[in-house]
Amino acid sequence: MLDVHRDFRCCDRCAGNATAVRTSRRRRLKAAIFPAPGGPLDGRGDPAAAGFPAPGELPRAVTGTVHDVSPHVLVIGNGASETRITLTSAATAWRGGPLDPSGVQPGDRAVVRLHRSQRSVADRIWANIGRVTGIILERDADSLLVDEGRTKPRQLVTIPAGSFGRIQVRFPSLEPGYLIDVIGLRRPGELEARIPATSQPAYPANRLPPPAMVTGRVPAAISGSATWHEPFDEPPGLLGVSYPALDPAAGCAEDPVGGGPAPRFARMPYLAVGSVLQIRNDCTGASCTLPVTGCAAIARLFNDRCLTCGTSPRGRVADLTQASFISLGGELDRGCFNATITIGR
Repeated sequence: MLDVHRDFRCCDRCAGNATAVRTSRRRRLKAAIFPAPGGPLDGRGDPAAAGFPAPGELPRAVTGTVHDVSPHVLVIGNGASETRITLTSAATAWRGGPLDPSGVQPGDRAVVRLHRSQRSVADRIWANIGRVTGIILERDADSLLVDEGRTKPRQLVTIPAGSFGRIQVRFPSLEPGYLIDVIGLRRPGELEARIPATSQPAYPANRLPPPAMVTGRVPAAISGSATWHEPFDEPPGLLGVSYPALDPAAGCAEDPVGGGPAPRFARMPYLAVGSVLQIRNDCTGASCTLPVTGCAAIARLFNDRCLTCGTSPRGRVADLTQASFISLGGELDRGCFNATITIGR
């Protein structure tokens, strides 16, 4: 059995329990110096102009532990609070695969997407869903030890016999040094991989292809793929995005592979935590302004495309929190959507 070492480091500016407070304060300070057109932003004006989602639109996702479930009602909670959500015949669920919503079990960690027009009615439920994205460090029979970067603990991934063929079709090199990105059931101490999140790049992580030579200014709008990550050390329901090109001065510009900064295949400017991005789901047309809440160093290593609707340009441009990904119309079990980001001012 592979040994998962829990000794990891995280800089004090990466996403954590104080992320929501910190990013809110950064936005207020930035707004005081650089007011948006139309008037100052003091936190009491237009939330959308200040970098917040418009009231009544977000969040659409509710996250918590399942306390009770019946054919018609799902009860989930965080701590002492509980939320009752109506289940209809149109609701769908995923728990390692499609199942009836009433098949969700008490004790499961659930992410529920609500109907836009009926906020107390479930549209889709993901139970115990997890994701591991990183570099394979070790392989032992049906288990993998994966490095997700210095800001996260190493992850143990097990691949059941029934899922091995499906995963290896898109990740043929399950060997140390290669990248992996899988979705599955989160269990104590491990992820039981069920489906590939994307296709595996052909190169090992220590032989990254050089990015294309470019000249001129970085474009205002940048297209690529948007992914999601598990809420490690983040407040439940956080609306935010980890950015692949965080300013090195922030202390989160990791070098996961050694030998200098990892390339960013999508041409992106450096930003700081607290900056705002306009993110558009090119598949659904949904868009929202979100704060940068952390770094996405591993995302820089993937020179891949998203195929949710057509073919996106190469490179990952945003690594969203679960709540943000769902609110923008993403399906967690799909892994990504084609996206365009615009840098806020």
